[in-house]
Amino acid sequence: MDEFIRGFWVWAGTYWWLIFPVMGMAGGAAKAWERSAKRRHERRLETLRVKAELKAAQLEARAGGRRQGPSVVDTTAPPVASNTLLERLFAEHDEITARWLDYELDVAKLIAFPAMSDGRQPLVAAFLRAKRTADALRPASADAPVTEQQVSEYLDAVGAYAVAFEVAEKDARRLRDSTFTEPERKRLDRAQQLLKVAVDESATQAERNIAYKRVRDELDGLILLSDEAVQVLEKQVARELPAHPAAIPDAPESHPEPERLPLRRDEAS
Repeated sequence: MDEFIRGFWVWAGTYWWLIFPVMGMAGGAAKAWERSAKRRHERRLETLRVKAELKAAQLEARAGGRRQGPSVVDTTAPPVASNTLLERLFAEHDEITARWLDYELDVAKLIAFPAMSDGRQPLVAAFLRAKRTADALRPASADAPVTEQQVSEYLDAVGAYAVAFEVAEKDARRLRDSTFTEPERKRLDRAQQLLKVAVDESATQAERNIAYKRVRDELDGLILLSDEAVQVLEKQVARELPAHPAAIPDAPESHPEPERLPLRRDEAS
């Protein structure tokens, strides 16, 4: 035991400087935990607030019904949710989905943050599961007859959807292209540069078409582009060059759309 203690102090005397990076990492972890706890606390407060508003709306609706008839509450009727509450939840749900689609449909963002479209990443997989849950629990409309439990479940699902997206996005921005090899990162960089030419309105249609094909070649086997992302990119590449204001051409010049290429080599099988 004495030898172990002496050995420890010898080691500590030699590597005393390690305390500084260790303290730095511990401080960073503590701050990250505090931010996460704060987000959870704010989400719980929002949940309680919205549930209270929902309950008040139900009580008000029931009170209005009693004023119009006998003092009897129909307990078999489903509680009436406030349209305003559901509309706010719909707006938050749609905003998160729009932020996600901004990555899915923007090839430049896909190249810059490829992890965001990689379902093999645990945090992205968790986000996609949260998205499916929120989509499944979403009422058909703000006027749809729903119970208090249904609104509560949808509220929790939207909250989990929002948190899952923020966590997945932050991790994807941290990773960037670090999961790729050096040759693969060079291909991604070339694809990013070529993409600028492919959507450059000052370039000729032929130049844009060639750049587009080279972008697809560079990304082949690295990033799987969705059909929707390909369609958005092809529309950007194929759009006509702006004509000079003073020039009135006799006939409109036709520009062929870029040739469609397969998403991946292994998809041809």
